[in-house]
Amino acid sequence: MRVDLFDFDLPPENIALRPASPRDSARMLLVDGAAGALADRHVSDLPGLLRAGDCLVFNDTRVIPAQLEGRRGEARIGATLHKREGLRQWRAFVRNAKRVRTGDRIDFGAGVSAIAAERGEDGSILLDFEGDEPVELLLERAGTMPLPPYIAGKRPTDDRDRDDYQTMFAREKGAVAAPTAALHFTPRLVEALAAAGIASETLTLHVGAGTFLPVKADDTDDHRMHAEWGRIDAATADRLNAIRAAGGRVIAVGTTSLRLLESATGEDGVIRPFDGDTAIFITPGYRFRAIDGLMTNFHLPKSTLFMLVSALMGRDRMQAAYAHAIAQGYRFYSYGDSSLLLPG
Repeated sequence: MRVDLFDFDLPPENIALRPASPRDSARMLLVDGAAGALADRHVSDLPGLLRAGDCLVFNDTRVIPAQLEGRRGEARIGATLHKREGLRQWRAFVRNAKRVRTGDRIDFGAGVSAIAAERGEDGSILLDFEGDEPVELLLERAGTMPLPPYIAGKRPTDDRDRDDYQTMFAREKGAVAAPTAALHFTPRLVEALAAAGIASETLTLHVGAGTFLPVKADDTDDHRMHAEWGRIDAATADRLNAIRAAGGRVIAVGTTSLRLLESATGEDGVIRPFDGDTAIFITPGYRFRAIDGLMTNFHLPKSTLFMLVSALMGRDRMQAAYAHAIAQGYRFYSYGDSSLLLPG
């Protein structure tokens, strides 16, 4: 499909630079496929919009301070880690990469340094961190939170972002971008959902920096997705299959949860344990096997994520939903408002 079919105009003032406070006070656009209707709600309304027996699936990945600034000699080098390749090796997108050759040592300060190894086909560089300390400890010393470029380009990262850009479910360290749909949840909201008979489960998908890369191809067939590591254990898969067998709906919280669930599900609709990389690319025409709905933020024009929501709800419907959200002043992207997509 042509990538420009997924374009739209977004006024800069609709881009959120801070999250709503409290988090569950964010607005939420209900897109009801069965009724063919849109409704302006809030995230705190979620318990009344779902049914007893439904299940929300969260991503429990934890964002690491994966943004590094350093030097190779006199050259200033920026690195955004995006995927672990080994115990001490991370693949990174590097700013000023033309000044870095294989074997060069990059000093990131605070006693943190890495040797540049081979380059990937996508232009990334494999960094081999020196020393014996766990890389996570090194990043805590030298790294900053890797805010998306549409936020970082408008203000500096600060101490607030260490909390703001982390969900309440964050446990498994390894993401370099937050599963932002879950940023809206609070303990109060989770308690209200449980009281309404709505279950919750977690899986792990370590979101990579590739999620921010634009689609440069003119046709979706020519776009290559970056791989991300994920895991669903056998007990979680069994419980999710039981939810659907009993007539409940599986609602993915975020496109990361959705992509992993779909990667783990066979043509028979059975969710299976999963442990490995996924590079699934969902565009219109895809037949969903694992999920019955999606809660997600508002995505970038011509992005793989806007293609995904168009696959779930239909491109024309999502173009109309986004036009409504823009006109009504919804806040977009990582720190922005939410949507609840129910295909019906």
